[in-house]
Amino acid sequence: MKGKNCLIFGGSGQIGRHLIRKLTQNDYRVIVVTRNIHQKGHIIKTQGNAGYIDIVEANIFDEAKIKSLFERADICINLIGILYEKKRSSFKNIHTLFPSLLAKLSKQNKLKHLIHLSALGVSEAIESEYARSKLDGEKEILKNFPLSTILRPSVVYSVDDNFTTNFMTLLNRLPVFPLYYNGQTKFMPIHSSDLVDIIFNIVSKNIYSQIIECVGTETLTLKEIIQKLLNLIDKRRILLPVPLFFGKLSAKFFQLFPKPLLTEDQLKLLKYDNILSGKYKTNSDIGFPAKCLFEKEVEKYCYMWRQGGQFSKKNVS
Repeated sequence: MKGKNCLIFGGSGQIGRHLIRKLTQNDYRVIVVTRNIHQKGHIIKTQGNAGYIDIVEANIFDEAKIKSLFERADICINLIGILYEKKRSSFKNIHTLFPSLLAKLSKQNKLKHLIHLSALGVSEAIESEYARSKLDGEKEILKNFPLSTILRPSVVYSVDDNFTTNFMTLLNRLPVFPLYYNGQTKFMPIHSSDLVDIIFNIVSKNIYSQIIECVGTETLTLKEIIQKLLNLIDKRRILLPVPLFFGKLSAKFFQLFPKPLLTEDQLKLLKYDNILSGKYKTNSDIGFPAKCLFEKEVEKYCYMWRQGGQFSKKNVS
């Protein structure tokens, strides 16, 4: 199994779980780091056969413990990211300092590869702290361990996401839905299974490319995404363009919640399109174009937000 030992950070999320399954099915052994083994361990254990998954409970900033794990690894994959800050989990800590630590440890232990998940558009969204922290993290990685591949995906969706599921929940409850920047921000949503296939092929085929932009098959505005979701859950809602001033006030209010619906920083991100920059290689350029269509994939799980649930019938036009 030499060369087939993967150390994964962020393995309990929508991407991590599917990636663990894919790797273990192909005879890779994985070491998965989690903050709470009692809460996440039972989920991770089901993703592969016994003997292929080693779950380690650790604080990601416990350098001594993290360092010992690198001695057993050939490849490191970092999937950790946050959408909003809370207590110790600041953008700087999670998106800049932690990736820098991983890069240094990868170099010290002579790993074959470090694969880091960043985000599309971070070079352009200069007003956003989220984007700046992601960009600083990329720079730290490439400075400390040039044998790295940084993936910049557009928004990732699946039944386990915090994107389509949150939108459908809100659309189910609110008679009026606000559109910031008139809903014209563009995205190229990529399904988690497509992103997992990209990561797996980078690992298995030893693909080294400093930055790869990863996108789905379609370019959609936020308004188009909302309209597709409304069609799928069979709801009609008023889509109301919101002045930026009101948007900022609502963001100030929403970010006070434990799980904010919108923060001021996310509002700044919405100002910028989340599409290919044309400056870097894409997943299609390296031979792995996305296959999943947004509406077809969401249709598989949207029944949970329809009247009648799984017994509802809907012919999507």
